[in-house]
Amino acid sequence: MKNALSIDLEDWFCATNLGIDIKDWGTQELRIVDSTRKILRILNESNVKATFFVLGWFAEHMPEIVREIDRSGHEIATHGYSHKMLTDVSPKSFEEDLARALRVTSECIEQPIIGFRAPSFTITNKTLWVFDILEANGIKYDSSIFPVRFHPDYGIADALLEIHQRGAITEVPMSCVEVMGARIPCSGGAYFRLYPYSISRRLMRRCNAAGRPVVFYIHPWEMDPGQPRMKLPLLKAIRHYVNLDKTERRFAKLQGDFTFTSIKEILGL
Repeated sequence: MKNALSIDLEDWFCATNLGIDIKDWGTQELRIVDSTRKILRILNESNVKATFFVLGWFAEHMPEIVREIDRSGHEIATHGYSHKMLTDVSPKSFEEDLARALRVTSECIEQPIIGFRAPSFTITNKTLWVFDILEANGIKYDSSIFPVRFHPDYGIADALLEIHQRGAITEVPMSCVEVMGARIPCSGGAYFRLYPYSISRRLMRRCNAAGRPVVFYIHPWEMDPGQPRMKLPLLKAIRHYVNLDKTERRFAKLQGDFTFTSIKEILGL
């Protein structure tokens, strides 16, 4: 089964856990080029195309890396401009943020942008207004909903596990499998770093056995163990820093254990 591989293109200082405001991003150490090229190298060696959800700030400030991704044949989608969680913004300010992201990213590439992922997966029951805005701005699919109950920032507990329609927008939810009545994420990110690799592989195979492609994501900074370290509360530190030194090796191994492609190809768009 073909699975969907996605990269949320953002640097270490964009992570919500760190709480660094966008006005200070320009003063931080930029490390995204080297870590993104690690991903591109692995994908090229594995002959895999992926979807890159590009943060508009990087398209504006570092367009060369977006062009490099585009030239490599990967899908370019949008992650918004400022990485503000939808639960913290108004519909009006979100639409302005999205429009800016689409404008600056489109200037770097030839392909149309048809996919969106919300910062920190914050399409929740409180932010379902987003779908009308996405449709009005030419977006055809979203990949933001996490069908879980437990996370403090995101999740729709009773959301469908499979790809489905929400009005005119195709929803490509983050992958979970049901184990003893509980939904367990197998979508990548911190879950991929925190689980032993064998557990990730087993859960992903279980998702495929249920007839669903895995929707996997990773950030470039998750392959950068040398990134600056901040003092964080214990739980946030675990979520952000644990196993950064293992992610690149695990990600490369994943390409041999599963078949991946872009979300656009999975949807036949």
